[in-house]
Amino acid sequence: MTEHGETPDFHSLHTQPPKPQPIRLAWYEPAHRTQRIRVILHTCECRHTVYELCSTADQEFIRRTDRENGTVHETAWTLTPVARDTFSRILLGEAC
Repeated sequence: MTEHGETPDFHSLHTQPPKPQPIRLAWYEPAHRTQRIRVILHTCECRHTVYELCSTADQEFIRRTDRENGTVHETAWTLTPVARDTFSRILLGEAC
């Protein structure tokens, strides 16, 4: 609560507007290859589309949830540095 009795408005990471000619990522139906997936980073829930950087074992991927139409997709599972670079590019509006 703030000193005026208001609840502060907390936000997480926001994606930047798409840059001209962003990298078009391939999005797939969720693989469901494991029961345990850890979310490392995620974008803010205040947007219609939420991105999550996910980790499992020695691989990572990005999950995209479109809350307007109820769809969930993910990138290919890949090495940690590749997935983290891709997530950074999504945040910067360089990939979608």
